[in-house]
Amino acid sequence: MTDILILGTGALATLFAARLASSGCSITMLGTWPEGLSALSRDGARLINADGQEQGFPIRAIHDPKDCRGVRYAIVLVKSWQTERAAHQLEECLADDGLAVTLQNGLGNREILAGRLGGSRVALGTITIGATLLGPGLVKAGGEGKISLETHPAMGPIKEALMSAGFQVETVNNTDSIVWGKLVINAAINPLTALWNVTNGELLERPAARRLMRLLAEEAASVACAEKVDLPFREPAAAVEDVARRTANNHSSMLQDIQRGAPTEIDAICGAVVRMGKQHHIPAPVNQACWQLVRAISERE
Repeated sequence: MTDILILGTGALATLFAARLASSGCSITMLGTWPEGLSALSRDGARLINADGQEQGFPIRAIHDPKDCRGVRYAIVLVKSWQTERAAHQLEECLADDGLAVTLQNGLGNREILAGRLGGSRVALGTITIGATLLGPGLVKAGGEGKISLETHPAMGPIKEALMSAGFQVETVNNTDSIVWGKLVINAAINPLTALWNVTNGELLERPAARRLMRLLAEEAASVACAEKVDLPFREPAAAVEDVARRTANNHSSMLQDIQRGAPTEIDAICGAVVRMGKQHHIPAPVNQACWQLVRAISERE
């Protein structure tokens, strides 16, 4: 049985906790949300599957990293603006030979974690899996996707645990490819769902939204090309539409943030595309507009 620490108590953190616990892993969740920690301690990580059935899985929920010192494996699923805090927490509890795997959105998370933990104790991954948080400790799966993990000598137990939990997992050598591939997807889907308050799939049903998705994806892909990154797909717009289709019923994480009045990851997604584009003199006007519009809504909330 693998002991795994999950940093975060949101939608994806709860989904991963439930599925890993269901496969026999011993799961500890480290967070700061009092209501979430209370519900998780009392009822476990509760998952509503595709059939509408709810199941709860016992996990350990804590707020102090000192309570899990010496942990060997950690999965980081906090928001990008919380990464610095997560790095400090992992400094206190991750074993000297431990490994923290970031599955977060946006650019820069690995660098922040490695700055505190050292490069050898941090690995990178991306996910195209949807989940909607219905309440503290209660999550609904929003469509199957893929987990891409970088090659790392200590990754074996985490990869095996994820596969045992029924996740589709692949190992890749080019980490820039998977990070930028996920950034293209997020930049094209998340801000539009947040601005229009719609599910991922509804974007495909609106011609104007579909055109904007394509423009957002193409701008981000152009910046990736300037960064000399080989994306994991040949057609960015087609890849984005495929993810939106497979997660059609999902409420994006950015929409969920807006709905509960929380900060969004827009700075690390569309903002990152714009900033990196400026370094290469590549304009990204649609990403720029979405960046500022989502910021305006978030500030209002």
